[in-house]
Amino acid sequence: MSSQAVRERLSPGVFRLPAEKIREGYYSDAYFNHTKHLLEEDGRHAHAVVQVFQKKRSLLGGVDEAIAVLKECSGRHGPDGEWVGGWEELEVHALYEGDEIAPHETVMTIAGDLSLFVHLETVYLGCLARRSLVMRNVREVVDAAAGKPIFYFPARHDHWLVQTGDGWAAHVAGAIGVSTDAQASWWGGRGMGTVPHGVIAAYGGDTVLASRKFAERFAREMNVTVLVDFDNHSVDTALAVADALGERLWGVRLDTSETLVDRSLLDEMGTFDPRGVNPRLVEKVRAALDAAGHRHVRIVVSGGFDAARIREFEAAGVPVDAYGVGSSLIRGQNDFTADVVMVDGRPCAKAGRRYLPNPRLEKVE
Repeated sequence: MSSQAVRERLSPGVFRLPAEKIREGYYSDAYFNHTKHLLEEDGRHAHAVVQVFQKKRSLLGGVDEAIAVLKECSGRHGPDGEWVGGWEELEVHALYEGDEIAPHETVMTIAGDLSLFVHLETVYLGCLARRSLVMRNVREVVDAAAGKPIFYFPARHDHWLVQTGDGWAAHVAGAIGVSTDAQASWWGGRGMGTVPHGVIAAYGGDTVLASRKFAERFAREMNVTVLVDFDNHSVDTALAVADALGERLWGVRLDTSETLVDRSLLDEMGTFDPRGVNPRLVEKVRAALDAAGHRHVRIVVSGGFDAARIREFEAAGVPVDAYGVGSSLIRGQNDFTADVVMVDGRPCAKAGRRYLPNPRLEKVE
């Protein structure tokens, strides 16, 4: 994993946090809310150092979001029940978005009156866990692709509310494009995509006609890339689309289902697995495009790709120009833990944990 850390923190306003609900503990594990109420009602203002870490070699994501939660939602209830912000009473040190992190390395410390922020642990750890998972997964496929573009396409595989932060994590980790405007919103980008099966169906299953209409409308705004598996004959369809669009065609996307064999391979079966998007199918499409004078047309592959499969394609020299990767980028886990390790200046951690200062941490202003 090569480092592409972002050294300037995102403003809390970017995240549009539901601050009132977070302050109320609506998204927090109940025992943290009980702890906050107990400490406040008992007048117990223990000065604690909370240390945050995880157990994998990974990339750090979600840290700016976690800091925003602390900035906007730490505090106490005043005598009349009003909310009094507590950020100015805390001291937070943290790494940056995209920093490489080692197992058990401290990524953030929070120091201050524990009652001001104990109710936020569920929320800030969740930010770190989700975004680091996506960031680590994306960086793995980026490294596997050895410089070829990775398009981040998992939006349809998860709840829409995760798109904004996940898209940012993918961007920091090295993905070249995302598919929705929400995923691109935190850096001011736009979603990108291909001529989809739906529009092809809307034009009677005629990929060439649909592509021509799409290019007439959008070629000046985006790179036109066309899915060419609608008729399950990717070679013929890719050629027909390239002939029709010429220089307006940026690329074709192979997306044959893993349970189908493309018709262009039927005479070659017997020595390789012919299902889905496989190396031989890519080679045949590339050779056909080149022979017809369409060397400028890129080939994007998608459908079940993960880091291991990309490495196999690259090791075999398959003529792929870009990879579209979906659900594998949001699978797995990258959990974080927060421990109280110091109280009132003295070590006070559960058995097996201790204060582990990290000189890489920087104070958050």
